[in-house]
Amino acid sequence: MKRSWQISLFVILILSLAGVYVAGKDPFELDPKTVPGDVAWMLTSTALVLFMTPGLAFFYGGMIQPKNIISTMLQSFVAMGVISLIWVIVGFSLAFGDSIGPEKYGLFGNPFTFFMFKGVGGNINAALAPTIPLALFAIFQMKFAIITPALITGSFAGRVRFSSYILFISLFALFIYAPLAHWTWHPNGFLRNWGVLDFAGGTVVHMSAGFAALAGAVFLGPRRDYQQQFHPANIPFVLLGASMLWFGWFGFNAGSALASNSIATLALMNTNVASAAAMIGFILFDVAMGRKPSAMGSAIGLVVGLVAITPAAGFVNIGAAIFIGLFASFICNLAISYRSKTSLDDTLDVFPAHGMGGIIGMILTAVFAQGVGLFYGETKTFLFHMLALVIVGVYAFGGSYLLYLLTNKILPMRVDPKSERLGLDITQHDESYSIEKSVER
Repeated sequence: MKRSWQISLFVILILSLAGVYVAGKDPFELDPKTVPGDVAWMLTSTALVLFMTPGLAFFYGGMIQPKNIISTMLQSFVAMGVISLIWVIVGFSLAFGDSIGPEKYGLFGNPFTFFMFKGVGGNINAALAPTIPLALFAIFQMKFAIITPALITGSFAGRVRFSSYILFISLFALFIYAPLAHWTWHPNGFLRNWGVLDFAGGTVVHMSAGFAALAGAVFLGPRRDYQQQFHPANIPFVLLGASMLWFGWFGFNAGSALASNSIATLALMNTNVASAAAMIGFILFDVAMGRKPSAMGSAIGLVVGLVAITPAAGFVNIGAAIFIGLFASFICNLAISYRSKTSLDDTLDVFPAHGMGGIIGMILTAVFAQGVGLFYGETKTFLFHMLALVIVGVYAFGGSYLLYLLTNKILPMRVDPKSERLGLDITQHDESYSIEKSVER
């Protein structure tokens, strides 16, 4: 174990020296064609999107057992460090570099296009973002790459080794996330050229994370105490995390306009009302099913609404946004209830919430997208969305399952029974959420 971390540190040092050599002399000069208002908004949006990952840490951490709260939160938190470095080294190139593949059917970016952020500075790349520096676009996209693997962690919370987790999210970022981003958002990506609409990541972020979470739950199997009931560690943490996510999501969705304009305004408006509708819908559905309105239900509902509106945020009107939020809240509530009755241990219901929310959002985007949706009499967009749903689902699930297998061959993923019983906070990190235990030690 110690040797693997020593090797990792050595690799980072070598890559940092490579970065100095490759990109160290690049001048950072502001392109006169930049629009200051757009730059200001995108700087703000970038910060908002990063804020979502600590929000996710609180959201997940509050739901889990007290013995795993620190490890669960750390898995989200550490993604900010790991994925940031991977994105600079090669991730951005794989997602947005010169397209490899036939014209209009690009598969992934050339890893050397922006290796170590070479050429990523104050210059504008008109094909990617015509009014802001390429560096700002790259960092904004980095925040999406960070939160996506962090979303997966809720499915295997409480039973995965920390070192194995680091390896898995690194592989996921390179082989699942980056190609999906290229297909969907690069000008030569084949999904984009089919007319598939994903305004801010319903496909790239939520469906990929949801299907990867499902694969993880299947591969790792249930917790050893899966059938035992437990109380969430800290419900106020869940509410705090959900609030941080809602706040940050305005940058996530409205920032995806890549400009300070009316489309950003539409996206922000739709984001708020869809989330509000989903929160109320989730509570009402709980009451209709004989359950009491709860803080947990409110928090999960609003997040489901945020997920579902993400692909549609800049393409639909406010009425459609309300419908999307409400419909997603009902379907995801049913999915969560059904999952809890099965042997599938998706610990924090990542697939029923994020995977199903992303699927619903993708389908309803094709229904309500203004001018091109099924609601307006057009069928092409809807049919391509259905095809894309199958392709993305198979790729994200199958590819992630193979990455779990590979990771497990290199570093066994599941902790031993004793560590699982004692909790990962103590056994993986030598820390404890309990104040009393911390004082005693």
